[in-house]
Amino acid sequence: MSYPPQNPTQALQGPRARLLELSQGRGVSLAALSELLGRNPTYLQQFIRKGSPRKLEEQDRAKLARFFGVGEEELREAQENSYESTPKRRDAGEWVEVPRLDLGASAGPGRVAGGEGAFDTFRFSRRWLAEQGLERAQLSAIRVEGDSMEPLLNDGDEILVDRSPRPFRDGIHVVRLGDTLMVKRVASAGAGRVALLSQNLAYPPVEVAADEVEIIGRVVWKGGRV
Repeated sequence: MSYPPQNPTQALQGPRARLLELSQGRGVSLAALSELLGRNPTYLQQFIRKGSPRKLEEQDRAKLARFFGVGEEELREAQENSYESTPKRRDAGEWVEVPRLDLGASAGPGRVAGGEGAFDTFRFSRRWLAEQGLERAQLSAIRVEGDSMEPLLNDGDEILVDRSPRPFRDGIHVVRLGDTLMVKRVASAGAGRVALLSQNLAYPPVEVAADEVEIIGRVVWKGGRV
């Protein structure tokens, strides 16, 4: 008995399926796209078929998105990423448990927002929080993705975000711009505008109207591997 051929994208999901669809639609091989990125010819074939690497590097996603004329978020892993109903921290005696969200804020072009939940907690001493001026802060922890905030924030760093309502002042913030979530230095640009600045000078500043940006919270602490 013979079976009809299967669509090669049916078993794939997310950015792998989308990248294969785009390459086939444009009639360009994965090997050629890999060389466009300065990678070995099997790089994207292994990404799509073997899941290695687990995700595309930020600069590779951006280059492919420009080539195909699509949004960079189409080549990101689809995760539940939002700040709509952030779990509250839990206080227990001398310790405070801060929710660690299954959520990444991109230090780059931006990450698509959806819904999120806490999958873990960080426990901080109440005394230490008071010493940092954070005893009344509404804290949650998320990870940094990408390299545009290096060397201040590195890919994989964990950051504490204070969501307490307060007047805006320049600093490092997690923000939502459209449907994307990112961590940037936010500075007033005058006349109702703000600038989203990267620490890595390879990334140019982005200036937008202040009402286009939702400031989720201020980054008040970071931690990461040495």
